[in-house]
Amino acid sequence: MSRIYSLAVGVLLLGTPPTLTIAQTPPPTELDPRVQQLASGVSEGRLSELVNKLASFGTRNTLSSTSSPTRGIGAARQWIFDELRRASPRLQVSYDTYKVAKDGRITRNVELRNILAVLPGKSSRRIYLTAHFDTVNIGDTGQIGANTRTPGPQAPDPQLRARQNYDVDAPGANDNGSGTALTIELARVVASSGLEFDATLVFALWAGEEQGLVGSRAHVQRIAAGKVVVDANINNDIVGNSHGGNGNVDTQAVRVYSDGPEDSGSRSLARYIARVASQYVPSHRVRLMARPDRFARGSDHTSFSDRGYAAVAFREANENFEKQHSVLDTVDGVDFAYLAQNARVNAVSIAALALAPPAPVVTNQRGQAVIGRQPSGYDAHLQWLPSPGATAYRIYWRETWSNDWRESRLVGDATEFTLPGVSIDDHVFGVAAVGPGGHESLISAYVERRQKRGPVKLVP
Repeated sequence: MSRIYSLAVGVLLLGTPPTLTIAQTPPPTELDPRVQQLASGVSEGRLSELVNKLASFGTRNTLSSTSSPTRGIGAARQWIFDELRRASPRLQVSYDTYKVAKDGRITRNVELRNILAVLPGKSSRRIYLTAHFDTVNIGDTGQIGANTRTPGPQAPDPQLRARQNYDVDAPGANDNGSGTALTIELARVVASSGLEFDATLVFALWAGEEQGLVGSRAHVQRIAAGKVVVDANINNDIVGNSHGGNGNVDTQAVRVYSDGPEDSGSRSLARYIARVASQYVPSHRVRLMARPDRFARGSDHTSFSDRGYAAVAFREANENFEKQHSVLDTVDGVDFAYLAQNARVNAVSIAALALAPPAPVVTNQRGQAVIGRQPSGYDAHLQWLPSPGATAYRIYWRETWSNDWRESRLVGDATEFTLPGVSIDDHVFGVAAVGPGGHESLISAYVERRQKRGPVKLVP
């Protein structure tokens, strides 16, 4: 039997207008000391060691040497694999290997190896923390040359030029040694914490990003075919530089990109990160960016969002394009105090999400949002399916023109709830599952599905 909560009784007894009886109840602000400890466990010195080691391989180009023990992608991926194995015996570390055929920027058949470190949770649903570890050198001018090229006919792709030297220096300290180091460090911090999470955490390092997200696309293609449940992908790509090439400096903010529409799973994930970060790392501001990624550029999170998974990308607040995709992407371009702050935001985000139950399902078998105007015809009546492990639920709502939640209410262990006198025409609604420790899931929004009408049939 469904458990139903309503404010209607209070309205009738008090005789006050319905909208005045619905007081805003903000999400809990009491911090979990276990999550705080994860944030404090991030080591700036350790991040510096990791980035320096990654840059020391000279290049990590996907098509570079795999035979040298000290240079190229073969040496780099083996070192990453071993480093994750050393991080904690709780991590299940493996290569995620694909035989990739010659195509586009993959100019010859190649064995591509991602590296996965899985921390099993109480459930099999997955939360991915990811970064690409490969690098590229596209020529003397690097990314700034591409940015400043005069608009006109499409310039030749520098990765398609004949007789390329894939072993040329491409240290990739920031792109993406910073994201790789962050992922390795958080695998260590989270796995060694002893915390038991509800969700399974996957720390993944991708190859082939610079050739078109090849490694992550192959992986997501495989898990999608296997119907693996993925709650979220948080991807870090170029997150260690605080000094922009335009002279701007920002050590206190990070950009988080997410694909729309407004109430997509990716946008829900982005809002979640901003809220959790404001509670646990208040000195570091999350700037939410309402687009899939930077203009005409991308990263591995889109491999997930293209398949319908919630996914976001972390990007530093200011980029130095002169260093990207060139021999100039060296360790001196990484601000390790800034990188550590970005790592802390990642740490609290994945921990809070993995400790929470899964998000409620708010649609029926036909994919329609289960929301109505009952009982008066002017109310908001919400229904959802129970989430495993949830002890309560929190309703969220906002006016339709707003892009972030303005009001919320904890409603107990319910599967239905009525907000009397709150128009479903004027507001957007969502619901999150709350676990016994107070951690909330992502918010599932009630989104209307409208089918396009066909053409009007006219008499010939």
